[in-house]
Amino acid sequence: MVQLTALTQEVLTAILKGIDEGIHVVNTAGKTIFYNEVAAKHDGMDVKEVQGKYLIDAFPSLTEDSSTLLKVIKTGKPIYNQTQVYMNLHGTRIDTINTTLPIFLGEEIIGAVEIAKDYSRMKLLAERLLDLQKGLNKSSKKKALKQVNYTLNDLLTRSKAFQSMKDEAKKLAKSDSPILVYGESGTGKELFVQGVHHESHRSSEPFIAQNCAAIPETLLESILFGTAKGSYTGAVDRKGLFELADGGTLFLDELHTMPIELQAKLLRVLEDGMVRRVGSSQSISVNVRVIAAMNVMPNKAVQEQTLRADLYYRLNVFTFSLIPLRDRKEDILFLTDHFMKDFNQKLFKNISGYETKLELFLINYQWPGNVRELKHTIEYMMNVCEREQLMYEDLPSMLRHLPGTSPAISNGDPTESLSLRKNIEELEKKLISNALDLSEGNINQAAKLLDIPRQTLQYKMKKIVD
Repeated sequence: MVQLTALTQEVLTAILKGIDEGIHVVNTAGKTIFYNEVAAKHDGMDVKEVQGKYLIDAFPSLTEDSSTLLKVIKTGKPIYNQTQVYMNLHGTRIDTINTTLPIFLGEEIIGAVEIAKDYSRMKLLAERLLDLQKGLNKSSKKKALKQVNYTLNDLLTRSKAFQSMKDEAKKLAKSDSPILVYGESGTGKELFVQGVHHESHRSSEPFIAQNCAAIPETLLESILFGTAKGSYTGAVDRKGLFELADGGTLFLDELHTMPIELQAKLLRVLEDGMVRRVGSSQSISVNVRVIAAMNVMPNKAVQEQTLRADLYYRLNVFTFSLIPLRDRKEDILFLTDHFMKDFNQKLFKNISGYETKLELFLINYQWPGNVRELKHTIEYMMNVCEREQLMYEDLPSMLRHLPGTSPAISNGDPTESLSLRKNIEELEKKLISNALDLSEGNINQAAKLLDIPRQTLQYKMKKIVD
């Protein structure tokens, strides 16, 4: 048993040493019982300087209140993605993002484990992103125009409701008030927002888009508001996206993923037009139109507390709810023809039209991915099609095998899906086939599963074969 325990400990140690994250484990007395090389590199220490030592002896700047490890041992509650700043034994400042978890044996806490990421490297990444964005915005006004690739005219539609929304967007684009756009994935939110910017008097000024879900929470604040020299080790004065977008438009996508605390700071900027860099005591005036977008209903986000109610009311000056493709069926074939023409040119093909069976599928399918899904579907079909027309068989396999799609459009007859006799026959065949599979071909057992006499099953099987 002792050998097994030793082997287990050796295996666990080998695994933890191989993990590309800083791992620090302490017992209930706060003594380090495991500390890997990655953690040592983050902390600017040697493993021997920490292993077997009391935590506060190795990191004198920490206290029982400021140490996440000691706090978790005391409370027994995990701490997720918390920034921690401390000095190591050599007086060097360390920035990390820690997830700290209690270790239980039964109901008794026996220690805590901390998984740390090097915050300094992540901040460097954020700074490089800002430098790249800054470089893009040092262009002339002529080049600034090129930052917007789409106009509202690129939102192709035959839907009267959608066209009316585009007309309203053109009028409201002249205002400087914030806009909130809601739309399912693939409905063209960024394309719509770029169109609004293009129609505005800010069209020659920067258009900067930032997906709030694409940046770690701990970095999003410095990305948006910039940093001040000395706010952390190596920090320099650096503009955030608000300053880089000064005079233009800042598009914040997936706003509901922004931390609630940061939403409060965003609200203040919307109210007074002043931003304060991280680590600075001075405020800077900016002239930025904010357009935010979400792929969940704003009211639902407020109820689920992923969106502050006061921020929602501030952004809700102008609201647009982009219509999903399934609710504007007149656009499905219209866009299909447009995409086919586009891919004919790109792929050097000459495919014209599509068979009726495919047409019925395109119209009746719900398109949960909306225009984006339709475009990618047509792109796939145009690549694999070797005929002059697109066929139902050219659809991606995943779409062809969706439950309930094929029977409703068989033989290209739109009335066939309403035939009670044919649908009952299809269902009967499927049930018999399933029963025979489950019974491994045993007629008696299959008849029992179907709750019909053996002779009736044999008759129906003979009818299917004939």
